[in-house]
Amino acid sequence: MKTDLASAVEALRAGKLVLLPTETVYGLAASAADARAVAAVYAAKGRPSFNPLIAHVADVAAARRVARFDSRAETLAAAFWPGPLTLVLPVADASAVCDLARAGLDTVAVRAPAHPLARALLQAFGGPVVAPSANRSGRPSPTTFAAAVEETGDSAAAGLDGGPCEVGLESTVVALLDRPRLLRPGAVTRAEIEAVIGPLADAEADAKRSPGRLARHYAPDLPVRLDVEIPRPGEAFLAFGPARHDRLFQLSETRDLAEAAANLFAHLRAADRSGATGIAVAPIPHEGLGEAINDRLKRAAGFVG
Repeated sequence: MKTDLASAVEALRAGKLVLLPTETVYGLAASAADARAVAAVYAAKGRPSFNPLIAHVADVAAARRVARFDSRAETLAAAFWPGPLTLVLPVADASAVCDLARAGLDTVAVRAPAHPLARALLQAFGGPVVAPSANRSGRPSPTTFAAAVEETGDSAAAGLDGGPCEVGLESTVVALLDRPRLLRPGAVTRAEIEAVIGPLADAEADAKRSPGRLARHYAPDLPVRLDVEIPRPGEAFLAFGPARHDRLFQLSETRDLAEAAANLFAHLRAADRSGATGIAVAPIPHEGLGEAINDRLKRAAGFVG
């Protein structure tokens, strides 16, 4: 499982997963632009929910390519990057961090990690990488390479052993969308952040945009009907399996849940703009990634707050 940097970069470029050390915890990494790879991360962690993931970048210049920085973001990055601080900002390049990684939102969570192996991989790879904690759902985040291998090593094609994590706690998350808000506490404290940019507001207004918090995700304007075998005239149809329809958006003709997860947000968005009267969605199995897909669809249909 333990590999060198070149092998890890090659695995990412091939759409595979990599165990990645950071100063916070070990992550299960994938190319942030590759929706199929991101779907594989969710599947590997088990009982997934499509919360926004952090896009890890090599430096501030790379961050500016995926997120729109204002003066507050520039100030915080100068003070705490590279390091365990994540900034939630308006997305600048939606293709660099796919819809699935952003949970369909118009914002992106981004940070520049301090661990030298993580920085070396990001420099060599040349693009943003998602790397949520490499644990299975409900288990503690791994802070050693051995623990990461034990948790999700069977899903990774490569792994970098960077020794024990220095921080051992997930990054602090701050949203800079209106008033600065602390969405998740971490190693960079509230007091340290407020000393740089002033008071932080409560998290609730932007909690959906934070990794590790309940996400509401992108919601279409059109009404959504679930578990539909035959769509009504005028509806767009999100199909799962072979289908024919005037406004067809195929999640997966072969009934591949990973493919369906990768296509979900883009197809919902396209269906919403298609001129249809509503969106009908074919039945999706509930096992594996299907659980998260159905959770997302229920939210889109207004069944979950």
